[in-house]
Amino acid sequence: QPLISSSKWLQLHGLKRKKLSLSQILSQVGFQHRKDYVTTLGKLVPSRYADGLFPQYKRAQDGSVYNLTAKKELILHFVDRLMGAIELYKQRMEWLTSGSRQIFGVVQEQCTVIVLDFGTASPTEFDLCRDALSMVLVEQVTQIAKFNLIRAAQGLIKWQQKSTPVSEHTVKSAVMWLWKLDHMTAASHTSSAEALLEAMSDEAVSL
Repeated sequence: QPLISSSKWLQLHGLKRKKLSLSQILSQVGFQHRKDYVTTLGKLVPSRYADGLFPQYKRAQDGSVYNLTAKKELILHFVDRLMGAIELYKQRMEWLTSGSRQIFGVVQEQCTVIVLDFGTASPTEFDLCRDALSMVLVEQVTQIAKFNLIRAAQGLIKWQQKSTPVSEHTVKSAVMWLWKLDHMTAASHTSSAEALLEAMSDEAVSL
C-alpha cells in the first residue's frame, strides 16, 4: 500500500487508542447518573441530586444517563478530534475504492499469482481487462514481494515459470507481456481450473 495511505491509517488507529469511543469520551466529560436498588420499593431508583444541575446525555444503546460536567473548551477539543478522525476515515474509504482497488480490492499477500481468464471477451473488453490488470500491477503488485501471471488457455501461458521478485524491471516486463498476448487463444473447459491449480502449486504463493 502507498506509504501515505498506510501512515494515515496508523494515525487513525492512534486516534482510536487515544480514547475516542463514545464510552471513553463520556467518561472524560462527565459521570454516569447512578441508580440503586431500594428494598422497600423493590426496584432501581435513580439519584435526584443532579436533576437540573447538569446537562444530561442518554445513551440509546443501554439507556444509561450521563451528567455532563466538562467545560465548553473540552467539548470543542473532542469535536475537533472527532472531525479529524472522520476525515481520515473518508480519505481511507476514497483510497480503498479508487484505482485498481475498486476492481480487485486490496492485495495484501506478499506473494501472489494472478490468473487471467479472458473467456470470450470482445477485442474492446480484452483491452479493458488488460488496462485494469496493468493498473493493479503498477499500483499494488509493486508493493509486495513476489508475483507471477498465468493465462488460462490450452496449454497454460505463464509469464514466468515461478513467482518472481518484484522490481521496477519485472513489473514493466509483466505489463509488456500482458499487452503482447493474443486476443483469442484456444482454451478448454478445464483451463481455468488448471490455471488455478498451477498458481497454487507455487510454494511461495500466499493462499
